[in-house]
Amino acid sequence: MAKNKTFIIFITLVIAAVVFGIISIMTAPKKIVPLKEEEIVKKRIFKPAPDFALMDINGAEKRLSDFKNKVVILDFFATWCSPCRDEIPHFIDLYTRYRDRGLEIVGVALDWNAMRIVPVFSEDNGINYTVLIGNEEVSDLYGGIAALPTTFILDRDGNIVKRYVGYRDKEVFEKDIEELL
Repeated sequence: MAKNKTFIIFITLVIAAVVFGIISIMTAPKKIVPLKEEEIVKKRIFKPAPDFALMDINGAEKRLSDFKNKVVILDFFATWCSPCRDEIPHFIDLYTRYRDRGLEIVGVALDWNAMRIVPVFSEDNGINYTVLIGNEEVSDLYGGIAALPTTFILDRDGNIVKRYVGYRDKEVFEKDIEELL
């Protein structure tokens, strides 16, 4: 009987040692080997923004590709949307400050009866950038605009580099465009 107890204790200790060893190996910190500078790939790959054609608030057709070689803030908004209205002064200021350096801001209004409402809204709010009358097809090109505002930042090559859903402070957009201009 004493032999059996000794054997059981021995087996239990062996199993405990094996389990402890496995746990130690799995939780041990991994050695980090820093990469040499030439091994670091800094180029980011972005998705091209889908091109579209829409009417602006003056009745002229505009294409997103008309703004090629510009950094573009593409803002889907509506006149009834309070956070959208809160962002408009930011966009007015950013456009005034950066348009000479290659910034373009394009607002895409998703209002019902937009051709009647948006031109007056734009004038009343002093909007100085391009405002287009949006539709469901263009919204679908951008993954379906489920919440407003939804804003995309495009680089000079027409690639989407950022997407924001909801209100953002002016500093967020300013940081993004300064990196791209």
